Amino acid sequence: MTERAKTLRTCPKGHTYYKSSDCPTCPACEQERKPEAGFLLRLSAPARRALEANGVTTLEKLAGLSEQEVLQFHGMGPSSLPKLREALHAKGFRFKS
Repeated sequence: MTERAKTLRTCPKGHTYYKSSDCPTCPACEQERKPEAGFLLRLSAPARRALEANGVTTLEKLAGLSEQEVLQFHGMGPSSLPKLREALHAKGFRFKS
């Protein structure tokens, strides 16, 4: 497998960064967007973006979905489910059956 060359990019906010993938996410912008509290803080950036892109920003909204529905979101992987289950359980919620 060959390694892709990193290319210099500039985001709309003017941050410059190097990326070797096709992912358009600016690392500086992503760091600025990172939540300071709440269940989204526990997740990786791709998993957090997956939930946000699907309008899931509260535990109440998350509880309205099944685990299988959440796993269908682009960027969401099975390693995030235990963190989500724990956050739901701590507030008396659970995934939809």
